[in-house]
Formats: sequence, C-alpha cells, structure tokens
Amino acid sequence: MRRRTPALTAAVVLALLGALTPACTRNDDHVTLRVLASPELADVEPLLDELEEETGVKLEMDYKATADLAGQPPVAGRKASHDLAWLASDRSFLLRLQDSGGSLTRPESTAIMRSPVVVGLTRRAAADLRERAPSGRISWADLADAAADGTVRFGMADPRRSDTGRAALVGVATAAAGTGSALREEDVSCDRLRGFRSGQSLTGASSRELLDDYADRQDSADALIAHESELLSLNAGNELREPLEIVHPDDGMVLSDFPLLLLAPDRRTAYGKVVDWLLSDDVQRELMRRTHRRPVNQDVEPSRELRTSIGNALSFPDRLSIVEQLVDDYGDPVHAGGDQVVFLLDFSTSMRGERIAALRAAFAGLSGADRSSTGKFARFYRGERLTVVRFGGRVLEERTVTVRSDADLRTLDRVVAGGGFDDATAVWSALDRGYRIAADAVRAAPERPVAIVLMTDGENNAGLSYAQFLRRHGRLGSAADAVPTFPVQFGEADAAALERAAAATGGRMVDAGVSSLSDAFKEIRGCH
Repeated sequence: MRRRTPALTAAVVLALLGALTPACTRNDDHVTLRVLASPELADVEPLLDELEEETGVKLEMDYKATADLAGQPPVAGRKASHDLAWLASDRSFLLRLQDSGGSLTRPESTAIMRSPVVVGLTRRAAADLRERAPSGRISWADLADAAADGTVRFGMADPRRSDTGRAALVGVATAAAGTGSALREEDVSCDRLRGFRSGQSLTGASSRELLDDYADRQDSADALIAHESELLSLNAGNELREPLEIVHPDDGMVLSDFPLLLLAPDRRTAYGKVVDWLLSDDVQRELMRRTHRRPVNQDVEPSRELRTSIGNALSFPDRLSIVEQLVDDYGDPVHAGGDQVVFLLDFSTSMRGERIAALRAAFAGLSGADRSSTGKFARFYRGERLTVVRFGGRVLEERTVTVRSDADLRTLDRVVAGGGFDDATAVWSALDRGYRIAADAVRAAPERPVAIVLMTDGENNAGLSYAQFLRRHGRLGSAADAVPTFPVQFGEADAAALERAAAATGGRMVDAGVSSLSDAFKEIRGCH
C-alpha cells in the first residue's frame, strides 16, 4: 500500500479547511428566532422569507400570544421559551410587569406599525346610527345605545384572551366613563357596559378568528369592532356581500402599535437586524400595502385609505387591576345574559311635586329618553328583567317585565308615571318584599345576576322594623345572600339606616343629593 507524504497530507487538510470555512461562517450568520406572536400578525408571514434572505435572520412564528403575554418574560435563571414577542399591543403585558415588584424586567420594545381600534358597520346600520346621532358623527355611546335597544348586533374578540378585544373594551369603557382621560378605579367600580354587551352576537379568541367567523356568517352581526387594518383587509378580500363602512368613533379610539419585544437579551444583535429591516422605508411601504397598518416611519407617506385622522387617541389605564376588573365585569361574551333589577320606589306623600317628577324623569331616562353619552351607556337593555314595586305604608303596585321591545319599557313607565300616594313609609317592609322577589328569581335562574335598588326620601314609620327585616332576610338563605341592595338617599331619608342596609346586603349607598336622582340611577346600573 502506497503511503501519502506528510506534505501531501497537509495540503489536503488545508484545502478541506478552506472549503469548509465559508460554510461555517454562513451558518454562524444565519439565526433562527422563535417569536410568540398575536394571531392578528399572521398577515406578515409572506414577508418573512424576504427578511431571512436579506438579514440572515429567520423568524419562526408561534401565534399563541395572550393579551398579557402570560409566562413571559421568564423569571431570573430560566431560559425564555421564545426569543421575541410580537404583539398587537404590549400595554397589558407592561402593566403586569409593573405589578411584579421588580421580579420581572421590562424587555426592549420597538413599535413597528400602528392601527386604531374602530367599528365596521353594514351600510344599513351605519345609516341608522348616523341618523340617530345628533351631529351625524357616530360615537361609542351611539353604538352602545343601539346595542341596548336591540337595533345593532356586533362582533368583538374576547377581551379575556385577545389584546385586540381588550383594547376595544377599554375604548368603549373610557367613552362610557365620559372623563376624557384614562380609566380610574372608580370608573369601573360599576360596570356601565351591560347594555353594550347585550348586543354582542359574535366573538372569537382573536380578532382574526372573529373576522373569519363573520365572513362565514354575515347575517349574525351588523357591526365588527376590530383594528382598522383588519377591517380594511376584510373588505379587500372579496368575501363580503357588501364592504363594511369603517367608522372612527367620535369619542376616541385606542391605538395599537404592534411592538416587537426582545425576550432573550443574548439575541440583541439579531433583534436589531430585524427591527432595522422592518422600519426601513421600503418594508414599511410593503407592510402598509399588505396589512393596511399605518407606518411608524415618518418618511413613509400613508396611503389614501390610511389618511383619516384618528382624532382623540384614548389612554390605556395605568394599573393592571383596573383592566382586570373591567374584563371580569364584562365576563364571558359567549354566555352573556340579561340581569334582573328590582326597583323599590317610595310613593309616600312627601314625594309629591318636584321629587316624583325627578323620579319619573330618571326612570324615563333609563328607558331611552336620556340621549347624553352617559345615558346611552346606562339605559335599560334588551333581555334585562325589571321589576318595579311602588310602596308607601304597604306595596301599592308591582310589575315585572323582560325587556323585548319599547312596549315593555312603556309598561314600566306607566307604572312609575301613574298611581297614587300613601301617607306612610314602610321602608323595611318594601325591602322585605324586594328580597322575596329576588330570592325567587335567584332560585329560578341562578346564573342571572339580581340586585335591588331602594329609593326613598323619608324614614321608616310603618311596617317592619330594621331588626325584623334582618331576621326575615336571614331565613331566606343563600338565594338572598347573593343579592346586593343599592339604597338611593333622596331628600330627608335616614342615611345611617340606608348605609346599614347596604352593608348588610353587600351593596352600597348612593347619595342622590350630591348630583341628581338621574345620575344616582346611572351610577348603580350594572353594579351587580
């Protein structure tokens, strides 16, 4: 066997090393990053091959991001399951980090594109809402009013899981608060969105799922609440019988900026390449063309369809507890049901004149006569079950309706507007009657929230004593325990006694003397 000389062997080794070195360099430069992404971002997928070709960075997308990016970033000492996160919005995530007490570090984040959360309406629904709106400019309040009276059914992603649905809910709730600023704890202590929620007929775990469902069932909703970009894409997809009219609500919108977050700090170099590429002029134009989102690069001029002003950009709450309370109050959009409210209304002789006029006006306002923005959010709504008990020294009249049409509301208005007065005031007997109605309702439909509103302008001077009421209430058992009472103090009513009743039943007292009886009723709508 012929042996190779050392010189020949060395030459072969050097040649092989020379051939292998460029390949190793290419492998070192090529990086794969795992990205936890919002499902809404599936529309950027066609651009990712070009990103990899031009930067050497491959993005492996995992479309399972939740609203608050649960589980990310990892606690100290644990490796991140994903290198990056790409979300519609990182607001809920950042609030969670804020509440972590420093155990979680805020990752580097870069806004990539923008889109406001708006409303897409069928042509008929848009025309109807515009006709009802005093200025012809449609607001969230107008949509809530139409949802409550049953004339508009809408679709919205589930705010418990989707950051798009959560942004939509925050936008509606901010408009409902009527403060013009970020939601505070007191703005969501009573859920003002029950009437709005009653109009939801379609939902999904993400807005992408919502829009796909709507395309298959276009008769199931008259409106969709989603990002402007998603609605423009839906219109451009030729799946709809008629395009949706995109409305930018007059009382403001929440703006999403689709940030890219660095979860794994050791991937910063590759992250920088991806960000630089995504923010370049040509790619921003291509993102705008493909996804209908607004560019963040100010050197890129928005397309004609994206030049509509977003007007008042609504602020997101600055505390996670506020968002969580809002989402919990809104509940499961799939199993939304009407509540029951028992109104115990004092018709003693001291209510004659201005006081009974104020009561009747407040009740009419809840029936739809109040056209203010707060009135539209607080009104009675379809599917709600309402009981009115007029009392003096005894029960004078009692009527219960489930709201199906304006005729049901007119029935209750007649109960409040008509009828006589009584010389005595049996507050605790009336409350005892209210709890018997409420306990029966809880036993008949345990899933339906029930509450009592007690309105009186005087002290108890007939019927049961407070101690007797408490004993009778205790005998009603768990069905009564689930029902809070919201006393409304009016005129010379015994504030201390009403406070005790509220505390004993898990409710709270509202002082109508601070503003008006109408505002007091609005304040407690949906608190249960």
